[in-house]
Amino acid sequence: MGESRTELIQWVNDLLQINYTKVEQCGSGAAYCQIIDSIYGDIPMSRVKMNARLEYEYLVNYKVLQNAFKAHKIDKPILVEKLTKCKMQDNLEFLQWLKRFWEQNYGGHEYDPVARRKGAPMENPATLAPVGAAPRAPSSAGVSRGKTPVGGARIAPSANAEQIANLTAQMREMSTHLEGLEKERDFYFSKLRDIEILAQQQIEVLEGQGKDDETLREIQKILYSTEVRTDSFWYLTVPLSTNLCIWTLPSSVTL
Repeated sequence: MGESRTELIQWVNDLLQINYTKVEQCGSGAAYCQIIDSIYGDIPMSRVKMNARLEYEYLVNYKVLQNAFKAHKIDKPILVEKLTKCKMQDNLEFLQWLKRFWEQNYGGHEYDPVARRKGAPMENPATLAPVGAAPRAPSSAGVSRGKTPVGGARIAPSANAEQIANLTAQMREMSTHLEGLEKERDFYFSKLRDIEILAQQQIEVLEGQGKDDETLREIQKILYSTEVRTDSFWYLTVPLSTNLCIWTLPSSVTL
């Protein structure tokens, strides 16, 4: 029988010197990467997103983990799609397996987790609290001036202050989330830019040899397309080399 959630979290916290409180927090992949690093000591920890809060950052961590599994011939499927959803059961099962693997392969050598991650803290995965509907002002209908409606309650000034504080905190977190989305956009744009450069260089080599590659030409057509429509989005773009890409969200999506 596998260890309980409490035992596993205590083990992870002791090994990595972090302060996780739930198994679900391992879903970012950062802890998994460093557990493997504690065994082999060769994980490129500079590439691990310790404070991953967005899905693409989680995927970066799992790519590092997959590369480590491949390099050390670890025959264990990593169900990335399930683990990144940070569900308790999926991460519990993977962490139980990882604990057993660690016990079988850890050599008992000294390991400094903080030094390996260069002092970077491992914070809990972020959750974006939903913005609730604004409270409605009481209707003037049926309310006599100067009187409190029967059964009604006066709203204390402290309640208004608390609502303002909550909304301010939510706006601040939404602003952080939006900043993360912009970073995610730039991340994928840089990938497309790398593809464009690679394709162009290869085409130039082939042209110098009097050859051509239809696949590369089709890739260029996609990269240089000026207007593409999908079921959910309109994209207005110009060639990647101009470093300009305008994304328009559908009207049903608000930020």
